[in-house]
Amino acid sequence: MHAALLYFDEEAHPARRLAAALAIEAQRVGRHRFPDDELCLRLPVEELPTCLVIYRSLNHPNDKLVELMLLARHARERGVEHLVLVAPYLAYMRQDMAFNPGELVSQRLVGGFLAESFDAVVTVDPHLHRIERLDQAVPLRHAIALSGAPQLAVTIAERRHEALLLGPDAESAQWVESAARVAGLDSGVCTKVRHGDRDVDIALPDLAIAGRRIVLLDDIASSGRTLAQAAQRALEAGAASVDVAVTHALFAGDALSVIREAGVGEVWSTDTIAHESNVVFMAPVLAEALSVIMAER
Repeated sequence: MHAALLYFDEEAHPARRLAAALAIEAQRVGRHRFPDDELCLRLPVEELPTCLVIYRSLNHPNDKLVELMLLARHARERGVEHLVLVAPYLAYMRQDMAFNPGELVSQRLVGGFLAESFDAVVTVDPHLHRIERLDQAVPLRHAIALSGAPQLAVTIAERRHEALLLGPDAESAQWVESAARVAGLDSGVCTKVRHGDRDVDIALPDLAIAGRRIVLLDDIASSGRTLAQAAQRALEAGAASVDVAVTHALFAGDALSVIREAGVGEVWSTDTIAHESNVVFMAPVLAEALSVIMAER
């Protein structure tokens, strides 16, 4: 099957790594913004392949969703038969119910838009709360959720021998347990009570913390407040050091400085979102899943 991968400038490195792993051509999408904020996209070629992979991580998602709409419709008009979205970070998955009267359930709406536009969607550690599988949010046969925890586990084991893995809250338990199994490390999960987007209380698990090298592990770092408070609690309990490992390095606003000020040493992340903390490349894992999808066509 003739295939190619499209990418945007800010994701050139991970996209090219993925294209190389798949042994397909990587092509850059040109983008121009008019004074009124409208977007104009430009492809490097007129003729598109029968199978097209679009690489677009959906942090800062609003413009990017418009880009995907334009690209998907253009690709279909140009005869692309199999259209695959690789969105290593998948936005709008947290709003999975109406928490207040009148709220839109964005998970279902954005998931439906992606299912209508693409034949397959591949992502990494989507933030799912009340559903078990990605295809419940993105109704496609090939709605595939991979994980960065095993790859982060290898990095942690190499850099922090005999570390104690801690999840900052109950939701992080699945990633902590997965990483602990891979790396053969001790683990536990903190208890969190959230009072607002940036106001949380953290209680450490009933484990010996003093003298241990702690690694806080989670799927996402957004405001950084939960990780910062967990780090403070661990250091107050006598931890020798505290580092952070996350799949998605969102670090919105002052998040990175907040966790640094809390006493965190190293910060490690996967390249699902381009960031200075990227140390784990997801291309091999993504390529393995994509190879299966593309082989079925």
